[in-house]
Amino acid sequence: MRHAIATLLLLAPAPPIAADMLADDRADVMYHRYDGGGVTVDGPSLLVRKKFAEQYAVTAGYYLDMVSSASIDVVTTASPYSEERSEYGLGFEYLRGKTTYDLGFSSSKEDDYEANTARFSISQDMFSDLTTVSLSFARGWDKVYRQGDEAFSEKADRRVYGIDISQIATRRLIVGLSWDTVTEEGYLNSPYRSVRYLDPASASGYSYEPERYPGTRTGSAVALRARYNFPYRFALHGEYRYYADDWDIRAHTLEVGYTHGFADRWIVEARYRYHTQEGADFYSDLFPRSNFQDYLARDKELSTMSSQTFGFGLSYEFAAPWLRFLERSSVNLKYDVIRYDYDDFRDLRYTGLEAGDEPLYFFDANVVQLYFSGWF
Repeated sequence: MRHAIATLLLLAPAPPIAADMLADDRADVMYHRYDGGGVTVDGPSLLVRKKFAEQYAVTAGYYLDMVSSASIDVVTTASPYSEERSEYGLGFEYLRGKTTYDLGFSSSKEDDYEANTARFSISQDMFSDLTTVSLSFARGWDKVYRQGDEAFSEKADRRVYGIDISQIATRRLIVGLSWDTVTEEGYLNSPYRSVRYLDPASASGYSYEPERYPGTRTGSAVALRARYNFPYRFALHGEYRYYADDWDIRAHTLEVGYTHGFADRWIVEARYRYHTQEGADFYSDLFPRSNFQDYLARDKELSTMSSQTFGFGLSYEFAAPWLRFLERSSVNLKYDVIRYDYDDFRDLRYTGLEAGDEPLYFFDANVVQLYFSGWF
């Protein structure tokens, strides 16, 4: 998950703020922290954007994760660990008339994983600049290693195809539709995770064996979104997203949000997100026997589950006289509380129970982003 988040932060282009115009020069410095389910991920990130001759823009970013994990998967089958992950990204934009071309590349590395991603997109304003159509393509090359096993080395390739349409429907209403498809090939599971199966000879009633995933995966998602701007700096937005793949995962995500500016310098945000999914067809919390089927998984993120997110944001814009090269500045705080509930993944930290009778697993997570933005 954190690979995807960092890549988006580093590679996502800043969209044009108006027709025939690239976004302003800016720099963002952020501290991020995720804490939940025995996993803590935190660190800084930096993103700088500079345009030239009003037609070209360069974006450079750095993202650092310091990870400490004692998740339920780790404490039940392995030992807690700590690691560090760093990612670098570079993007280039070119504006010609009403068309924006964007090219980006990112590279990340940690002890047992390397990821490289390249992306290209093209956006076109049309119909008196009321409609924007964007096409995108991304290609990823990953390498997977296993600590303590120098002979282990696997690869995973990814391709992402996307289309996005944004429409100014009225003076106050903006609507959008997006679709993307992801194809993956190679080693798609974790080299550390195991599945469990019934074993009467074991004192616990079950034993473990390594996961086995298919070597390919294709998934598609479609999303509808809308934003309505009321008078007095007040706006509501909503989005619905549906995802399906050939592992039989089906997911629905609904998000609604509120934004309100007041006193000229303050912006308050609130949002709610609900996500639910059906598990993969080769997933099981407890298999009937060893080698029960060709593919085996016990990754809780492939199970039937749901999550709810309650988010809050606060921004304050100010002038910094000690930073005279900045035209304006803002400090921003975003805080999310996420509740995860799993319908068929059980908490094996409870002992003395029959295999399969353990309580279902759930946990809460807290996500904090504190960042400074400066325009120059």
